[in-house]
Amino acid sequence: MYLSAEKKKEIFKTYGKSEVDTGSTEGQVALFTFRIQHLTEHLKVNKKDFGTQRALLKLVGKRRKLLDYLKDRDIDKYRELIKALNLRK
Repeated sequence: MYLSAEKKKEIFKTYGKSEVDTGSTEGQVALFTFRIQHLTEHLKVNKKDFGTQRALLKLVGKRRKLLDYLKDRDIDKYRELIKALNLRK
């Protein structure tokens, strides 16, 4: 399994407020980014996996909504997160 409980804790510890605070916007965006990267690599090999393609598009939309929310609430955290995750915006 590509996303173990230890990996989730590490992501939330690095980007979120703590490893047990799984509801923080920053932690969720980081988790979605990790999952998006994994699905992108999968789709490079399996081009006709349309179920995964749909799941990837839904994840990208969820991440975009969370980033918009964070941008409205705290622009400094938004900029830090974008830089830390190497996202384009």
